[in-house]
Amino acid sequence: MSEQGKRRPLPHDFHPPVPGVAVSSTDLTDGGTLPDAQVYAKGNTSPQLSWAAGPEGTRSYAVTCYDPDAPTGSGFWHWVVFDIPADVRELPTGAGSGDFKGLPAGAVQVRNDYGSKDFGGAAPPPGDGPHRYVFTVYAVDTEKLGPDADATAAFVGFNLRFHAIARGNLIAEYEEK
Repeated sequence: MSEQGKRRPLPHDFHPPVPGVAVSSTDLTDGGTLPDAQVYAKGNTSPQLSWAAGPEGTRSYAVTCYDPDAPTGSGFWHWVVFDIPADVRELPTGAGSGDFKGLPAGAVQVRNDYGSKDFGGAAPPPGDGPHRYVFTVYAVDTEKLGPDADATAAFVGFNLRFHAIARGNLIAEYEEK
């Protein structure tokens, strides 16, 4: 890992505490190793994610994938999608492909740090140690978060900080040796 093995804080460490949302996946194991399908050079496919209903007041959901351990000083956004309707509780494998076929109508996907509007898999620098890939589901208190498809991931994160009423995540690690 960059900076001699130091782990950077998770993005939610700086947000107000909110209730949890149970998140599961048929493709990922929380605390496990990120499968090759979610590695940029091997499959580059967004994982299946399911979640429990958010608390009363949930009007939509957002899903992100973030690597806090990237040697950038600001982490690395791999996937950001929001305005997922409140009645949706799952994104299928490959939903983040960029063609919107696996995303529900109305969902907005913004550019990741690769510069594309899709899921971008893990690609840590060789020898940088294990990186954590934090897949987060946010329950949001508004149907439309506000940003549009040209927003940055950081701006979406800023808005989620003020509109998330619950969140849960799965964290998997990957290391390029």
